[in-house]
Amino acid sequence: MPLLTESRARVARQFGKYFLAGLLATAVDVATFYLVAIAVFPSLAPGDPAAVLLGFKPAPISESLRSTHYVWGKVIAFMLSCLTAYIANILWVFTPGRHSKAVEVTLFFVVSAMSFFIGTALGWLLIRLTGLPTTYAYIANGVASLSLNFVCRKFIVFKG
Repeated sequence: MPLLTESRARVARQFGKYFLAGLLATAVDVATFYLVAIAVFPSLAPGDPAAVLLGFKPAPISESLRSTHYVWGKVIAFMLSCLTAYIANILWVFTPGRHSKAVEVTLFFVVSAMSFFIGTALGWLLIRLTGLPTTYAYIANGVASLSLNFVCRKFIVFKG
């Protein structure tokens, strides 16, 4: 008996494609978020791992303002990365057509918004309540979103 049935192999290939499309959307999200966090809504504290990696020396900022700016940066990054994800998903990962185009787009963005709010709330809480660096809160957000988005997009939004 083979380890992978054809059905399981198909799902594994699809998840691999989803992962690669997600990397593209994540690259858009990361670039946008950190650009905004540095230049528009300062949300990196001194010593933040991304600030250290980039050689950026942010001014001290209160946890309250940093957590609020984090949310604004995530909103802006979400809009651009979600659009990137939708395009990659319909062109390469999933088979559209379970629903009309209008319903499909609506469901895609509702699922994305749901995972955005859950992940962003988690990041906000981690910053606000524990003082966790913004970069670690950002990573926790991404892990939560990846799991929720794949399951919902596969079984609710697209044909599979």
